[in-house]
Amino acid sequence: MKKHLISALLMITCIASVISCKKKTEEQKEMDEIARADVHDHDNIIPIDTTNFDAFFAKYPKFKDFEGEVRKLYQKHDHYIWHDKKGLIEFADVLHHLSSNLEEEGVKKNIPYKDTLDQLFYKGNNEPDIESELLVSSMYFYYAKNVLQGLDPEQSKETGWYLPRDRVDYVSYLDTLMKKPELIKKDKEEVFTQYYNLRKGLEKYRIIQKKGGWGKITLDQGVKSIKVGDSAQAVAQVRNRLFIEGYMSNDSKSTVFDNELLKAINTYESVHHRDPDSTITSSIVNELNIPVEERIKTITVNMERCRWVPAAINSEKEYIAVNIPSYRLFYFRDKDTVLVSKVVVGKALHKTVIFSGEMSYIVFSPYWNVPQSILKNEIEPAIAKNPNYLAQHNMEWNGKSVRQKPGKNNSLGLVKFMFPNSNNIYLHDTPAKSLFNKEDRAFSHGCVRVQKARELAIAITGKDGGWTEKQVDAAMHKSTENSYTLKKKIPVYLTYFTAWADKNGNVVFFDDVYDRDDRLSSMLYM
Repeated sequence: MKKHLISALLMITCIASVISCKKKTEEQKEMDEIARADVHDHDNIIPIDTTNFDAFFAKYPKFKDFEGEVRKLYQKHDHYIWHDKKGLIEFADVLHHLSSNLEEEGVKKNIPYKDTLDQLFYKGNNEPDIESELLVSSMYFYYAKNVLQGLDPEQSKETGWYLPRDRVDYVSYLDTLMKKPELIKKDKEEVFTQYYNLRKGLEKYRIIQKKGGWGKITLDQGVKSIKVGDSAQAVAQVRNRLFIEGYMSNDSKSTVFDNELLKAINTYESVHHRDPDSTITSSIVNELNIPVEERIKTITVNMERCRWVPAAINSEKEYIAVNIPSYRLFYFRDKDTVLVSKVVVGKALHKTVIFSGEMSYIVFSPYWNVPQSILKNEIEPAIAKNPNYLAQHNMEWNGKSVRQKPGKNNSLGLVKFMFPNSNNIYLHDTPAKSLFNKEDRAFSHGCVRVQKARELAIAITGKDGGWTEKQVDAAMHKSTENSYTLKKKIPVYLTYFTAWADKNGNVVFFDDVYDRDDRLSSMLYM
């Protein structure tokens, strides 16, 4: 076995994202090292005796959950996988290194029987035996379960996540890894690519943690805000805090609020999708005072969510994604961002459901068919107080239900985007434009209100059917409801990420609007 490969892998670490070019070079070096591993010499395969499996799982009961997959693996390959006649293959070393460092993957667990596995790889014994073989196979399935798959689908649903989960056959996937072992470190076809960005961010924040994190910022008593030109100890504290996180290239330690600090604060606010107000307020101070340990936990929670996203999103040529905590909609086409829009999402009592669908048609000048819950709880009490309520709100009875007629004051605005689903959720315009100026935008009954609804309709119909802006405007302002059926359906993903990273591992954090992080964190850290 080539011991130099193990040493190289143990020494490789990513450096801070502020020197991303060097980081990219070292990451590629790591990929190359893994790719050069001698995966298996098929001229030296060893037949396997499956009669010893019962004794193995009796001795190592913590691997019992993987017995079915282990047996399936050796039904498919009736020989040793991790050994040839020379001993353990080098890909086993790669897997052991990764399994011994699960924290790098945001997994707060230690692999069972770690001491036994460490002894197997470090004692230098190359003699093939059934117990060693099954230990490595169990280690592989443990790694796949915790790093690639994550929590079981039923557990993810407990956190309100209803996006369909991929069901991967990790027995077959092992064949892919044996042919291309570098994929175990960076398989963008197997895991949502955002996972790898967050992993870089996790390393960045753990480096900050090892250096002592950041200190607490304290505003002087009675001070509500600090503006450019003011002097205060809190200014130096904010400066240091933003320097540590990478928003400033140096820390002058000055207590004067200068233009250099102003630029950093405005950048911080902008990347968090807030309108900069060029001051230091108690709000931003409270946010900056969140400990680095909490930021690390938030990153790991969102890495787990990445494991739940269907890998097919990586190859989608066109799709729309809404991230609820950031109150943003993104329309992607051929890897480019066609449109970004602010959105309003469901309030706490009417949470927007996390799921996916396919947009199949657009309704212009829509009726709003009032849901029965709103009719019972809001409309009927209003009618009881004011018999003219329906007429005053451009509504009418439609059988036993109520609907609002098309028009500029319709609650759905002038257009809605339909991706039929059992949750009765869709994207739509709104006459209440002022809500988009608020930072916290959880006000709806569950559907997603889109600030740039007209622009979205133009972008979709223009590409799908060659419509012009004039045609869209005409359809939006008709007195009767009319529809446009898409020639090609567009996937729509409603997601929930409270942390998001760019390719260099720079992370932005969003408020946990539905208080779901702690619930998921307790499931991961128990």
